[in-house]
Amino acid sequence: MSIDPRIMSTLLQLQFMPSLDSSGSGSNILSPDNQDGTSMFGTLLQQLLAGGDGTLAPTAEMMPLTGANPLYRQQSAWPVAMNETEQAYGNSTAYDVYIKEAADRYGVEPALIKAVIDTESSFNPDAVSSAGAKGLMQLMDGTARGLGVSNSFDPRQNIEGGTRYLSHLMEKYDGNVQAALAAYNAGPGRVDRAGIRTDADFSQLMERLPEETQRYVGKVLGNLGSYGVTA
Repeated sequence: MSIDPRIMSTLLQLQFMPSLDSSGSGSNILSPDNQDGTSMFGTLLQQLLAGGDGTLAPTAEMMPLTGANPLYRQQSAWPVAMNETEQAYGNSTAYDVYIKEAADRYGVEPALIKAVIDTESSFNPDAVSSAGAKGLMQLMDGTARGLGVSNSFDPRQNIEGGTRYLSHLMEKYDGNVQAALAAYNAGPGRVDRAGIRTDADFSQLMERLPEETQRYVGKVLGNLGSYGVTA
């Protein structure tokens, strides 16, 4: 299936636009109230990224990746053999094979994926949050369906879906890791309403975001050191 990258870009822009509920409050992709499987993002993304039989179609050619941040690289930048994984990516985990697959496919540094997993679930594939987020990268059910994940407790599917979403955010925020991480936690709508587009913006305006999000970004960046990257 060949998809015009401009269509992908348009849908991503639509997804990241803040939406309003009946009370006038903003919502985002990671909030439980708009991930019931009927959201516009879930529907459009699933239609765009799913093949005719419901399986995920190849996406590398339709997701050109840019950004100067070293955590956001073209997949061709990492020709790493599997027996070099620990040396190249920092501390080894039980999910390195799946992390490398997702990293190569979506152009996100493996160390960043590991740091997010560590922060989200401490590498517990059965983790469930009080809000209902599930698995290693803590996907809400509606988000998971929109990303083609049928079982959030399956480590391979969860890492695939979480990395895919993280790569969308890295693209939206032009490789600015702190902004992307804030959006992963609080939702891109809230980050955009705070006026945050870059890491410099995050440093200056982070108080406009929930304290949980501020702590989350700091914890992920702190965890990067465990996986071979200094933030």
